[in-house]
Amino acid sequence: MTGKAAPAPAGLTDGILPFTVEALDLRGRVVVLGPALDAMLKRHAYPEPVSRLLAEAVALTVMLGSSLKFEGRFILQTQSDGPVRMLVVDFQTPDRVRACARLDETALAAAIEAGRVAPVELLGNGHLAMTVDQGDDRNRYQGVVVLDGESLEAAAHRYFAQSEQIPTVVRLAVAEVVEAGGASWRAGGLMAQFLPASGERARLADLPGGDVPEGAETAEFDEDDAWVEARSLVATIADHELVDPALPPERLLYRLFHERGVRVFPAEPVVERCRCSHDHVEGLLRSFTPEDRADMTVDGEIVVTCEFCNLSYHFDPADFG
Repeated sequence: MTGKAAPAPAGLTDGILPFTVEALDLRGRVVVLGPALDAMLKRHAYPEPVSRLLAEAVALTVMLGSSLKFEGRFILQTQSDGPVRMLVVDFQTPDRVRACARLDETALAAAIEAGRVAPVELLGNGHLAMTVDQGDDRNRYQGVVVLDGESLEAAAHRYFAQSEQIPTVVRLAVAEVVEAGGASWRAGGLMAQFLPASGERARLADLPGGDVPEGAETAEFDEDDAWVEARSLVATIADHELVDPALPPERLLYRLFHERGVRVFPAEPVVERCRCSHDHVEGLLRSFTPEDRADMTVDGEIVVTCEFCNLSYHFDPADFG
């Protein structure tokens, strides 16, 4: 989304609002990101189109990661051939998020000059991986979908159809909020999932196979009326409704589902916080050989900068013996 939004009143600024619509067998979450997102993006001083794309990725990751019911991490990562080579967003339950982007500076400058700054143009072709890390020695779960000139919203829909097989609709939006002190970033999103007691009602259409002959007939079936209604209602959401600071998420949910009855749960906060530390980086450096540390030494010191929070740690090589 482009444009500016009005200043934010008191209310939910960084958090998740879970909700359910029992009459439609619908469960979902609304994400609202303000100061935490703004601090994250301004710390890196990315070009505006990159900040906008990363903000979408952060909103999507927070929405998905905050649904985990155990201590762990949800990691979204793209790898592609576009000017934005990589996006990484790391959500650690219950509320911590960090993010960064890796750029092809030359390609990005050319894209900006040519006006090719839509998210799909910045991403290009590649893949999107979503990883659930349960910690300890438990196995990781990862779903991977192809990025082929599509938005993060579309990639998320493909992920749920392909990996989770849950009828899901996702909406994302990003804008800048104009305040007396300047502009600040804001992002919002909504995810709704159809979870009826009968698995047959939640049946999804089969994804087309790569070896299906052209023109071949595929099995068709009627989608459940409740899911069709829910998806149609979510489709009425305008971008500005997800990022307007004057529109609380409770009011948006009431507009969408009041005829069916919507129930909201206590909001869950989200904070922008990196997991790096001086001790952690020092331990990492000690795992290298003296020769490797010598190669890292510049002007008598070793400087390590965290890609996520952009904080630099300084070390004296002599401290490593």
